[in-house]
Order: sequence, then structure tokens, then C-alpha cells
Amino acid sequence: MQTGNLLPLVLALAVLAYGLAYMRSRAVAAPLGGIRHLKSLPFYYAARASLWCGLPALIVLALWVAFEGKVIQGLVVSSLPSDLMPESEGQASLILSQISNVAAGKLDPQFVPPEIAQAGSLLENLRNQSQTFKAVLVLLVAVLGAAFAWSRVAPNINARESVETTLRRIFFVCAAVAVLTTVGIVFSVIFETIRFFGMVSFWDFVFGTSWSPQTALRADQVGADGSFGMIPLFTGTLLISAIALLVAVPVGLLSAIYLSEYASKRIRATVKPALELLAGVPTVVYGFFAALTVAPFIRDLAEAIGLEASSQSALAAGLVMGIMIIPFVSSLSDDVINAVPQNLRDGSLAMGATQSETMKNVIFPAALPGIMGGILLAASRAIGETMIVVMAAGLAANLTANPLESVTTVTVQIVTLLVGDQEFDSAKTLAAFALGMMLFVVTLLLNVLALKIVRKYREQYD
Repeated sequence: MQTGNLLPLVLALAVLAYGLAYMRSRAVAAPLGGIRHLKSLPFYYAARASLWCGLPALIVLALWVAFEGKVIQGLVVSSLPSDLMPESEGQASLILSQISNVAAGKLDPQFVPPEIAQAGSLLENLRNQSQTFKAVLVLLVAVLGAAFAWSRVAPNINARESVETTLRRIFFVCAAVAVLTTVGIVFSVIFETIRFFGMVSFWDFVFGTSWSPQTALRADQVGADGSFGMIPLFTGTLLISAIALLVAVPVGLLSAIYLSEYASKRIRATVKPALELLAGVPTVVYGFFAALTVAPFIRDLAEAIGLEASSQSALAAGLVMGIMIIPFVSSLSDDVINAVPQNLRDGSLAMGATQSETMKNVIFPAALPGIMGGILLAASRAIGETMIVVMAAGLAANLTANPLESVTTVTVQIVTLLVGDQEFDSAKTLAAFALGMMLFVVTLLLNVLALKIVRKYREQYD
């Protein structure tokens, strides 16, 4: 049985265990005079039975799926004769690919050695046996867990404490997985970054003003050294992000103030959903709009007033990106402004302040920490955008502050470096991890700065 079929079956068994345990708890309580004589409510006995049925089965299923492939591959490789034993990881991958193709029927056994064909048959048999054993074991664990929990329905058992303890442990595991995943990502990037700095000088990377990572395959070819200066990339990133924020922050913030404080309910009900629709538009659509409409318009306008503009410019990408992140600023700012207690508004108006004075001197300062959070989220979204930059700003790593010229960003170069068949031992590919690490550090510093600003104003107005 496939894993996709086991999951709903285990869920169905958990629901069945819930119902049986619930009915048993009611039946046990009936001779005693009602559920008030139970240590816990029937819901908790039923929930405990459902957890005992589902959790162990899912753990067994997850462990089986995690180790199934490696164990089967090890058994198949060990069955090969000594002359076909792989001597490297690449050779092992090639042999396993042939065996898998034979087992799947994609490769005729007549075109491979007999030992490979036999290994393909063995692989198919082991997979079938694994599917059968997995289904039997998972269902058996689920049934035994449900039966154990059902048998433990008794008036003197505190099922509520057991359920709450189990849920706390589940929440802790989920939080630990999130934290460990973040730590794993950071350390994986750090290790690859260290490898990169073993090939390229740290100072040349951080302070270099030329970016040309097209290293040659052989040392005697032209351009074998490459140039890995990150300053043009971060300059382009900051330029486009600044233009986007100059568009998004005023428009988004003022629209949030209007919708929350001045607009009627009818206008708010119409404008707010329409404004939030901008967040649902795919970035590739924004990219097409920037490349086909905004960029030519900016170029023609610049030529009309005697300026020289590129067909792909930072201004075009920044303007369209600013339109894209308006909902982030507007929606979050609107929610924060509406969350300001009404008594602050009433007190200000009662003192004789106008609505605009109340907004400027009372509501806005009180909502400023949340507004800063929305702006920070919008800035992170702008820094991480790739598609619009590729289509509207280009790939040229130019060190310039002119918004009418073509530039590129860090995220675009990361994608460019990792596209295609690449060797992870070359400086060109490892440069993507170094760029990612530097972008992570810069974003972290911006977050720390924003938190300090938020904490300062929060202490002032709380």
C-alpha cells in the first residue's frame, strides 16, 4: 500500500478510535451517575485514544519512509557481483539509475548485463515487500494503540492531563523542528561560504567593485580568474528596494490611514479587498508589465526630456515592485491602526482635538511599532524579489546610482549562478552561497535596527 493511501486510512482509524473511546467513557460513567464522576470529560478520553492511535502509527510510517530507500538500495548493491561493485558515488548513482529504470520498465533488460537485470527484479521485489510490511506494521500499531487507549478508559484515570502533556510535547517538537531547520540552513550556507573564501579573498569579495563570475574551465583560458566583487550587486539591490519603498510606503500608509479613519464602511468594503488583490498577482505578471509597459514608457519619457535611459532600468523594476508590495504596507498598517484602543481616540476628541490632529498626535504614534513592522516586511519582500528584476532591470552588474541604467540584484545573481549543470567545487557556484550569507547578515542587521526603533517608540507610548 502506498504512503498516500496509508495516511487517510490512519486518520480514519484515529477518528474511529475517538468515537469508540467517547462512547465507552459515557458507558463507564452511566452506572456511576453521569460524567461528573469521571476524572476527565469524555472528550479527553476520546482525544487520548485518537492520539494513541494516530501518533505512533505516523511515527513508524515516517521512520519507514525515511530509511526505506537507503536500506533497499544497500541490499540491492550488496547483491551485485564483485566486478560490478561501484567504486565511487558517481558510479554507484549510475548503476542504481540503471537498476531503477529496469525495475520501472523504462529500460529493456536485454540492453543491460544479466546481473543488472537481476538486481532490477530484486529491487522491484524488495519495494513490493516493503510496501506490504509497511502497511501491515503501521495499521497494526494504529489498532494496538487504539485498543490500549480504549482499555484505559476508567473513572480514576486523568485523561485530560495525558492529552495536554502530549499536545505540549507535539508543540515543542514542531517548534524544535522549525528552529533546527533554520539552524541547519544557516550552517549549510556557512560551510559553503567558508569553502568559497578558501578560493576567493574575503576582502576582494566584500570590497570588490567588479562582478564577473564566468570562470573558465581551464587555467590557460582567458578569464580563468573571474571577478567576485559584491558591491555592484548590493548597490543594485539597495537601489531597486529604495525605489520600491519610496512608492509603497507613502501610498500604502496613506491608503491605510484613509481606509481606517476617514472612509465610510461602503468604500472600505470595496477598496480594501481591491487593494489586497495586488498581493495575489503573480510576480511574473508584474515582470511582464514592467518589461512591456513601464520600461518603454520610462525610456521614451527620458528621451523626450533629453536624458539617456536603458531599455531595462532600475527605475522600472523599482516602480513595479513598489506597486506589488503596497498591500503589505497597507494591510498591515490598517490592521495596526484599527487595533489602537478606541478610548485613545475618544479621549483626544474629548479634549478638543480634530480628527486629523488625533490621527497625527495619538493614533499614529501608538501604531508606529506595528507600522514599522509592516514596512520591514515590505522591505524584505523587495530585497528578495527576483522575477521583476530579471525582466525589467536585467542581469548587468553595474556599479551605479543612476536609476535609468540597468542593474542587477543579489537574488538574481544567486539564481543565475545555480542554473544549469554546475560543479559545486567551483568558485562560481560557491559564490551563490557567499552572496546568500552576506544577504542574510545584512537582513539580520536591518531587523535588529528595526527592533530597536520599535522598542523605543513602544516604551514611549505604551
